Amino acid sequence: MSDYQPRTKVLLVEDDPNIVDLIRANLSVRGYDTVVSHDGARVLRQLDTDRPDIVLLDLMLPAADGFELCRQIRERSSVGIIVVSARGGERDKVTALHVGADDYMTKPFGIEELLARITATLRRSRPADTPTDVSPVVQLGSLVVDLARQQVTRDGRAVHLTPTEFALLRELVVERGKLLSHAHLLRRVWGPGYETETEYLRVYVRRLRAKLEVEGQPALILTQPRAGYRLAAD
Repeated sequence: MSDYQPRTKVLLVEDDPNIVDLIRANLSVRGYDTVVSHDGARVLRQLDTDRPDIVLLDLMLPAADGFELCRQIRERSSVGIIVVSARGGERDKVTALHVGADDYMTKPFGIEELLARITATLRRSRPADTPTDVSPVVQLGSLVVDLARQQVTRDGRAVHLTPTEFALLRELVVERGKLLSHAHLLRRVWGPGYETETEYLRVYVRRLRAKLEVEGQPALILTQPRAGYRLAAD
């Protein structure tokens, strides 16, 4: 049996050739393969043909609206998406997260920071070890959460979650009934250095609620204002 492991593939959507060369060169020496879309026009096709593990997406493209492209990528795939943009406003960041981005970086940035964020985003796509005192399959009303397989079903039908959405749900499930602070959840899901990025958490809790909670039934994720969130105990 072959021990060959395919290299992690990055789809870089960027029209600035200098940035393309910089990122591609630095990723290559660290063992990544990079495919490039210079204008965003072929990105959706490249998702199928190149099957990237992660997408680095510039918002300001000559042939596409970056936010709309992010939304379309997320509708088609659970691939990790890091938006890399010169637009540093809070509104742009929140909009990007709303349409499906996992992370948001503002240009200019250091290559080590980019690599750290790529690593963190890829980590969320891989199943984490489940504590020995937690069942690998957890029932939440009509929902079944399989922590080992990173799958959620309702009444036997799959509920599609992105790796980041599942990583957040996992933290709430493992500590079911316990209040988890904003900083704790941000550190556990996104990583060290994200403890003050409360908008990330607000957006992703809203996304989870939209997918998991049923109108007219008790809330699954409970908010304690200015403190954090917890998963309903029963």
